[in-house]
Amino acid sequence: MTEMNEPAAELIAEADAATDRLKAVKESIGRVIYGLENEVELCLTAMLSGGHTLLVGAPGLAKTRLVETIAVATGIDTKRIQFTPDLMPADILGSEILEESDDGKRHFRFMPGPIFCRLLMADEINRASPRTQAALLQAMQEGHVTIAGERHDLPKPFHVLATQNPIEQEGTYPLPEAQLDRFLLRVDIPYPTREAERAVLLATTGANTAESVSVLDAAEILKLQALVRRLPVGERVLESILDLLRLARPEESDVDAVREGVSWGPGPRAGQALMLACRARALLQGRLAPSTEDVAALAEPVLKHRMALSFAARADGHTLEGLIKSLADRAA
Repeated sequence: MTEMNEPAAELIAEADAATDRLKAVKESIGRVIYGLENEVELCLTAMLSGGHTLLVGAPGLAKTRLVETIAVATGIDTKRIQFTPDLMPADILGSEILEESDDGKRHFRFMPGPIFCRLLMADEINRASPRTQAALLQAMQEGHVTIAGERHDLPKPFHVLATQNPIEQEGTYPLPEAQLDRFLLRVDIPYPTREAERAVLLATTGANTAESVSVLDAAEILKLQALVRRLPVGERVLESILDLLRLARPEESDVDAVREGVSWGPGPRAGQALMLACRARALLQGRLAPSTEDVAALAEPVLKHRMALSFAARADGHTLEGLIKSLADRAA
């Protein structure tokens, strides 16, 4: 066995230590959130990748509780915005107010909005008007906002965890494709299994309720995000990602269901999301490098909000979930 060079040995040691820390984070979240191990892992995957997450699920499935618990376990400050039709961009970003000093001089002072935090919970994001939704675009992509021509940087790390109710659509504004593409992953929150629901009932209706504990902090999260980008990606995994993207695009695909039933396919940002998310998932599971299994597991969370079926395809009974699974199996 050849002796390992120092940089590789350092990377392995750093990855092992990070895996132990992340295991403690998952255990802390698991004290409060039951039966959502896969969904918790996806949220942490997006955070380690430096991206944002869209949580989609019916009311009462602990979406808000999940975000609050992740904030506690990761040790970063959080703020919540309840999106409503009358919410204005200034309610999110902040605004300038005119003040008068003791000597009679007037000047503008910037009052930061709730977006100036490290973890922003955008509750029912599709209830706000398109103008207000667009106020998040620059912040989510560039990490700063511009008010009255002045740039204001957001704290690092900065993550948006947005929730959306797929059932009640009255009075909502569907998220535009440009904003959907800003979310690294879409995580669908399912109804709990019988065993998980039993645990929820016992844990939440008694005199004492469990609480998560803080494990990480902002500085440690930034180090973990830097570590994720240093993890190696094999040529086979890279080719699997490229194959999947091309199979999902109607202009390039040789799959009839895609060419005839998909209105638009994923762009290069989807490939970037897959590369980072595969690395992050491998680290969460204690592996130094991702595999094609990671590509298959993350295909739906990465692609589902970056593709759209035509009306004819939906009428014929096709679903994005089934189509993406078949494409991922072929690309693996």
